[in-house]
Amino acid sequence: MARGTHEALPDERNEDVLVYINGEFYPRREAKISVFDSGFLVGDGVWEGLRLHEGGFAFLDLHLDRLFEGARTIGLDIGMTRVELAEALHETVRRNGMESADGVHARLMVTRGDKKTPSQDPRLAVGGPNVVIIAEHKVADPGVGAEGVRLFTSTVRRPPPDTLDQRLNSHSKLHEVLALIQALNAGADEALMLDPTGAVATCNATNFFVVRRGEVWTSTGHYSLNGITRRTVVELCLADEIPVFERAFSLTDVYGADEAFVTGTFGGLTPVVEVDGRTIGSGERGPLTDRLARLYAQAVAEAAALTTGR
Repeated sequence: MARGTHEALPDERNEDVLVYINGEFYPRREAKISVFDSGFLVGDGVWEGLRLHEGGFAFLDLHLDRLFEGARTIGLDIGMTRVELAEALHETVRRNGMESADGVHARLMVTRGDKKTPSQDPRLAVGGPNVVIIAEHKVADPGVGAEGVRLFTSTVRRPPPDTLDQRLNSHSKLHEVLALIQALNAGADEALMLDPTGAVATCNATNFFVVRRGEVWTSTGHYSLNGITRRTVVELCLADEIPVFERAFSLTDVYGADEAFVTGTFGGLTPVVEVDGRTIGSGERGPLTDRLARLYAQAVAEAAALTTGR
C-alpha cells in the first residue's frame, strides 16, 4: 500500500476544529471561501505549513520570512504585519485548546482575495486578501518514518526560475500533483523530480537528500522550494562537522547512494528505501539519517521554545 510523507494518524478531534478566516473563527463544516477567490480561480496566493511543538511554532520567523518574500514577489499586500499574523496563529491554537499541545500542524494561506469576475487579472480583486489558518491535530505515521518511502522519477520536470520560480511557495502546484499521480500509478509513494538539465531537483512535496561515503548531498536549490527543514538540515550538518554539499547530481548518484531521505515540516526526516525499483543502501533507515533526525528533533524543540518564552 502506498504511503506518503504526509500520512497522519487519524484524530477525531479534527472534526471540531475552528478555522480562522479573515479575523473570524468558524466551525470546520462552516468554514468557506468564495468561488470567486483568487486562489480557487487561478492559484494566486502563497502559504506556509507550520509545526506546533509543545505550544510553540517551530522556526516561525523563517516561515514568516518566506511568506512575506513570496507575497512581495507576486505583488500581494497581505494586509497584516508579521506580529499580527503571528498573533493570529497563536489565537487559532488557543481557540482550539492547543496552547500546550504537541503534534499540531497549522496551514497559513493568503490569496489575493475575491475577484469581481473570474479572471487572471489582479486588478479585478476586490475587498483585500483572504487569510485562512487551519490548525489540526496531526501526528506523522511512525510507520512511515521507520520503514521509509519509495520514490518514482516522474517525467514531469521542475520548471526553471524564468518560468515559475520553484522557490516560491505559491498555490500553483499542478505540476507537482501530476508528478505524484505518475508515481502513485507506478506503485510508489511519492515522486522524485528532475530539473531541466536532467539533474535531480526535489520531490513533489519534500526536499531530497542522498548520503554517499559519509557526505550529504542535496540539489543546488535553484529548482526546488527553499524548504525550512532542508535549510535546517544543511546547517545542522555544518554545525556537527558532517560534510554537506548543495550540488548538481544525477540519478546514477542516487541509485548508488548509501542512504537517502526527504525533508519537510510535517514529517521531518523520512528515509527513502527505494527509487525506481532500486533499493537504496541496505533498504532501511540509515545511521546518518537517524543521526540527523535526532539533531533535527532537538532543533525543533529549541526553535519552538523561542515562541513560547520557555
